[in-house]
Amino acid sequence: MGENVRTGRCVVAVDGPSGSGKSTVSRRLAAGLGARYLDTGAMYRAITFAVLRSGVDPADAESVAKVAGEVDLRIGTDPQGYGVTVDGVTVDAEIRGAEVTAAVSAVAAVPAVRTLLVARQREMIANAGRIVIEGRDIGSVVAPDADLKVYLTASEAARAQRRSAEDAADVAATAADLARRDRLDSTRKADPLQQSADAVVLDTTELGIDEVVVRLRELLTERGVA
Repeated sequence: MGENVRTGRCVVAVDGPSGSGKSTVSRRLAAGLGARYLDTGAMYRAITFAVLRSGVDPADAESVAKVAGEVDLRIGTDPQGYGVTVDGVTVDAEIRGAEVTAAVSAVAAVPAVRTLLVARQREMIANAGRIVIEGRDIGSVVAPDADLKVYLTASEAARAQRRSAEDAADVAATAADLARRDRLDSTRKADPLQQSADAVVLDTTELGIDEVVVRLRELLTERGVA
């Protein structure tokens, strides 16, 4: 990003379920703001990849926590080209695979994993100055003092259609998987998916990416931090 990074603190917290558009919106918003971008979901996916690579059962919380504590996880914050490495190996494609997707909710529910990654995320926010950070517990847990908290949502049909288009998967199967992940993420004991009381809720069902980004820029301008 280099010379495009602007000065002054600005933290935007974007939460929402899978398929709501938060990743694409967050990257585009960060690029437009000259800010950093952090995909916290990719961090949980990277830990999940490490767990599976180690042959550990994702339901074995103690073993999962041990793997999480030992792995060398690194993630970039450039919205134009961030990358994820596990023990020095790039795993951008691997963490988006079906095996990781099926196991990530179980790994993300382990309290020790969340404690570890939330601490990392807060440190990255503190050092970034201007950053758009997205996930499922950003406004409620990771960055409760964010300048703008947004909760993106969309109809179940729209979310399934978007995600199946990304993965070239069957829409019905994708819808079932999204429902499963929603249930697991919203009912876990540690930092469940939830809408912060002071978050701006934006339904993206009928909105294009650019329309959502424009709305968020407007909200930031109103707060004097755009």
